[in-house]
Amino acid sequence: MDTLPPVLVAADTLESLVASIFRATGCDAAEAGRIAHHLLGANLAGHDSHGVVRVPRYVEWQQAGYVVAGRQAEIVMDGGAFALLDAQFGFGQTVAPQATALGIERAKQHGTAVIALRNAGHVGRIGAYSEQALAEGLISIHFVNVAGSVLVAPFGGTERRFSTAPFSIGIPTDPPVVLDFATSLVAEGKVLVASNGGKPLPEGSLIEPDGTLSSDPHTLYGDYPQVGPRSPGNGLGAIRAFGEHKGSGLALMCELLAGAFTGGGCAGPITARGRIANGMLSIYISPRHFGTEAAFKQAAQDYVAWVKSCRPATPGEEVLAPGEKEAKLRKERLANGVPLQPDTWESIIRCARSLGVTVPN
Repeated sequence: MDTLPPVLVAADTLESLVASIFRATGCDAAEAGRIAHHLLGANLAGHDSHGVVRVPRYVEWQQAGYVVAGRQAEIVMDGGAFALLDAQFGFGQTVAPQATALGIERAKQHGTAVIALRNAGHVGRIGAYSEQALAEGLISIHFVNVAGSVLVAPFGGTERRFSTAPFSIGIPTDPPVVLDFATSLVAEGKVLVASNGGKPLPEGSLIEPDGTLSSDPHTLYGDYPQVGPRSPGNGLGAIRAFGEHKGSGLALMCELLAGAFTGGGCAGPITARGRIANGMLSIYISPRHFGTEAAFKQAAQDYVAWVKSCRPATPGEEVLAPGEKEAKLRKERLANGVPLQPDTWESIIRCARSLGVTVPN
């Protein structure tokens, strides 16, 4: 599919429109604002797969009762330095920040904290929760899965067995280091973006039932209209894990830790409940409590600087630390607007109008 020229939408215009959409679906103003801010934040960071492209899908899930407005994460088990929370299928942009805030509070109190969250609506870009902890000077590690969502084939296989199982780590250096990626070769949202005429998928990102490698979104979604919903359940193929056996192994660990351990369930086998839900197991560490904060930050920053001083493979480019590209894109897109593929923008416009929301010119 040819890449279409993007539509540039001002960040504040886009955030306001998305917030209006979720107010129209029944979210209160605060929750609608959180959803809009988080989705826009993903676009600003260059993670378009987890950005506003998901608005129509979120609306569909809410209308189907798969995700519920106004829900709070409830503490099921509280051990002080550890806790288990049930999100009750609330919006991920509400319940995941709550779980992260609890982890920050407990880590500041105890030095470390382990927070398990289950049954959350789609929590979006996981790096946002690393950044939330970084703002408080904490290290954080996040293992995430998607119960009820089988999209990714394990190494050596062609059938779906994993969710895209994202993973993130935040290190409070200056500037901070934020590692954030799906354990699949591409996130499902990147397939969604490509299907809307956006950036094409890397060759061999997907795999057909017969083992043939593919970069065609139809492998995952089957037939779909140019503008309209896409369902991964309609396709016969799968996304591949990144890094062959290494990514496949990390995906398995995300499923076991974020799914089986939290009690929210692994990606499959698929049950009849019809909805998907995120699980997230997070570890928070306070360097101050370990008495090594100053030395740790200096050693870490010195090491990152040395890594970045490596001779670039492509002359004129630079070696980037995790999080640097996102920071640069955020500044650029705030200044110049958020690029959206025309089909993505049209889908958001149609969604807004169907809810009686006025679309800005």
